[in-house]
Amino acid sequence: MPTTGVRPRVVRTAPNGLTKEQLYLFNEGSSYHSYRFMGAHLIKRRGTGGVRFAVWAPNAAEVRVIGDFNRWDGRKHVMERMGTTGVFSLFVPKIGEGELYKYEIVSADGSAIRKADPYAFYAERRPGTASVVAGLGGYKWNDAAWYESKRKKPAYSNPLLIYEVHPGSWKIKGKEMFLTFEELAEQLVPYAAELGYTHIELMPVAEHPLDQSWGYQITGFYSVTSRYGSPKQLMGFVDECHRHGIGVILDWVPGHFCKDDHGLRLFDGSPIFEGADSKRAEKPLWGTLAFDFGRSEVVSFLISNAIYWMDVYHIDGLRVDAVASMINLHMDKPPELFTYNALGGHDNLDALRFLKKLNETVFHYYPDTLMLAEDSSAWPAVTSPTYLGGLGFNFKWNMGWMNDILRYMALDPPERAHYHHLITFSLLYAFSENYVLPLSHDEVVHGKRSLLNKMPGSYEEKFAQLRLFYGYWMTHPGKKLLFMGGEFGQFDEWKDGGMLDWMLLDYDMHGGMLRYVKSLNRAYADLPSLWERDSDPHSFQWIDVHNAEQSVISFIRRGFLDYTVIIANFSGNDYRDYRIGVPEPGTYRSVINSNDIPYGGTEAQPQLGYRSESDAWHGHDQSISLRLPPFTFLLLTLDPGDTH
Repeated sequence: MPTTGVRPRVVRTAPNGLTKEQLYLFNEGSSYHSYRFMGAHLIKRRGTGGVRFAVWAPNAAEVRVIGDFNRWDGRKHVMERMGTTGVFSLFVPKIGEGELYKYEIVSADGSAIRKADPYAFYAERRPGTASVVAGLGGYKWNDAAWYESKRKKPAYSNPLLIYEVHPGSWKIKGKEMFLTFEELAEQLVPYAAELGYTHIELMPVAEHPLDQSWGYQITGFYSVTSRYGSPKQLMGFVDECHRHGIGVILDWVPGHFCKDDHGLRLFDGSPIFEGADSKRAEKPLWGTLAFDFGRSEVVSFLISNAIYWMDVYHIDGLRVDAVASMINLHMDKPPELFTYNALGGHDNLDALRFLKKLNETVFHYYPDTLMLAEDSSAWPAVTSPTYLGGLGFNFKWNMGWMNDILRYMALDPPERAHYHHLITFSLLYAFSENYVLPLSHDEVVHGKRSLLNKMPGSYEEKFAQLRLFYGYWMTHPGKKLLFMGGEFGQFDEWKDGGMLDWMLLDYDMHGGMLRYVKSLNRAYADLPSLWERDSDPHSFQWIDVHNAEQSVISFIRRGFLDYTVIIANFSGNDYRDYRIGVPEPGTYRSVINSNDIPYGGTEAQPQLGYRSESDAWHGHDQSISLRLPPFTFLLLTLDPGDTH
C-alpha cells in the first residue's frame, strides 16, 4: 500500500500553518512530498474553513491571490513572504472546493503577471487557464489485494504486457467529446483485461493547453486534465484497473514544459523553473523549455510530482519521457544553442544527478514501482542500481530493436536476405539492460503509417506479415508494449483528433487479427519461458541464426522449468520440408500458428504436433520436419505426456 511519507521531525511552525522544516527541505531539494503544503489546501484556521495558498516565487516583489471570490482584484489578498525561502502564503477564509484562482505576481520591475498554480490539483477546461481548488481526500480505495499481489510478483520475473492508450482518442462520443475516466473504467478496463494485458499505460494526463501535444507539453504537472474528468474519477479508473488485475503506468514528462503565458515560463518574471541560461533552457524541436535540474526547488517540485501520482492516485509506474534529451545538452539543438558542462562535455550532469535521485527516492517509498526510461541514447547502465553507477531505472525501452525490426519488416521480402542482421543483431545486447520492446504511438503517426500498413505486399500479405512480426516480438527477450489499435490491425495511422477505427472489426481480417493477438497474449501469460528469465542470457538459444538465404530464424526460449521452440519465416516462400534441431525427443505441440484460418491465415487443417526424429540437426541429436508457409510464425512446446 502507499506509504505515509517522510519520517516524523521536530516541527517548528511558520505562518499559515506551514513549518520551517517543510520550507527548509523544499529549498534544499529534499522535499519529496511538497504537494502536501504547496498549492491550494482546504484547511480550518481558528475554527473557520478556507483555503491556504502557498507558491514559490523567489524574485517577486509581491504575490497576490486572485479569483472569483475577490472579483480578480489582487489588492484584496496580498500573500505573506515566508522569510528568505522564496515562498509566499495566505489563508483565505470562507472559500472552498471549486473556486477558480490564479496568482498575480508583481515582478522585480513592477509589472504584474497572472499565473496558474504550479501545484494546483485541478484546472478549468481549456481554453480557460485558471486553477481550481480541489480536495483529494475522501476516496475509498479497494485495491489492498492488488498491492499484496504486486509485492509477491516482481516485474523482472513475471509477464509485463503493456497496452499504451491515448485517452482522448481510444474512443470518443463526438468531436472533442472525450470519454471520462469513469467511462474509460467501464469500457477500456474490461477490454484490456479480456485481451490479457497486465498494464495500461496512459499517455500524459496532466493538464496541457494543446490537444495536439498529446499531453507532453504540460502547464499543470499536478492537475489531472479536465478533458477526462475529475481527480476522483481518475482514482476510480485506477481502482477499477487494479480490481481487474491491471497495473497503471503514467507517461511522465520531467524534461520540459510549454511556454504558455499562464504556465511555468518566467514564473515570477524571471526564469526560476527553466534557469537563467537560455541556450540550455531552449528545446527548439518542441518549442518548449527544459527544467533547471540544478536548482534544488525544481528538484523538490519534480520528485514530489512523481511521488504524488503514486501517493494520491496509486499509479504503479512512470514511463519517463525523453531521457536522452534530458541527459544530452546538445540533443536536437543547432550548434548556436550548444552549452557545455563544467568538465567541457555535453552530458547534462545536473539531469544525471536528478534522475539518480528520482529513482532512489521512488524506490525508497515504492519498491515495487515500475520506472521505465524512454531512452534512445547509448548511455550505459540505465537499468543498473545507482550504487553500482547506474541511473537506477528498472526498465528501458529497447529503441534499437524497434528501429531495426521495423526497417526490416518494411523491406520487400526478396530484399530481406541481404539485411538478415536486422533481426539478429539485437541479441548481441538484449541482456545488457532490462528491456521493454516498444511498439508505441511514435511509430504510427506523422506519416510513418500504421504497423499494418508498414508491411509490404498485398492486403492478405500485410496481415500475414503483421501476425509474423507480432509473434517474433512476443518471443524476443524483453517485456512488451503495444499502442492501441495495433491489436486489431488499425490500417490508417493514428489520428489524435478522432478515435480508433473500431468499424474495422466488422471485417474478417481485422477480427482475425484481434483473435490472434488475444491468443498470442494468452500464450505469453501461460508460458514462463517467455518472461521468467528475460534478463538472463542463458534463457535464449539460437537453433539457426544464419539462414539469411531463406529468411528464416529459429530459437529456443527457456524458463526455469519449461522451454519453447520458435520458428519464423520472413520470406514469401513456402518451405514444405523445413527441418530444425530440437533439444529432446518427443512430440512438439503447436501453441501458436499465425497461419491458422481463425486468425486470417490459409491453413484449414494445420499440423498440431511434430514428432521428433533421430536425425542430428543444428547441433542437436533430435530434429523435426515441418511445413513453413510464407510469412508464418510457429510457437511449439514439448508435450510432456509424449516422449520417446
